[in-house]
Amino acid sequence: MSRMTPFSSPLLLGFDTVEKTLERLAKTGDSYPPYNIERIRSDNGQTDRLRITLAVAGFSDDTLDVTTEENQLVVRGRQVDEGEREFLHRGIASRQFQRTFVLADGMLVSGCELRNGLLSIDLERPEPQKLVRKINISVKD
Repeated sequence: MSRMTPFSSPLLLGFDTVEKTLERLAKTGDSYPPYNIERIRSDNGQTDRLRITLAVAGFSDDTLDVTTEENQLVVRGRQVDEGEREFLHRGIASRQFQRTFVLADGMLVSGCELRNGLLSIDLERPEPQKLVRKINISVKD
């Protein structure tokens, strides 16, 4: 018996990748590092940009890596544990992380900035072009 999903409709063609992405997102439970996503509107009220801000205290630009892989924005952080130090109490652990955000088609990373322990990544959503294309019908006898 097969499982029925909203994407099983014969009217939704080619959306199987969206369904797989939603399933993958439902499985992620890691909450580190915490992040905000905000919408930045222009003066005319249109949505121009999105900004993702991650709290990455203790990381520097050389221990952070921001990449786009297909339709995903991937942020990785790698801290190296310094062996020379002797801690009497260690409440701040050196840890690695990978945070992935799925981007809609056409989304572009316009900038990335690290300031005061906050990594801000700006995304632009260009206005989609309205494309109407005539499909020729071939007639065969």
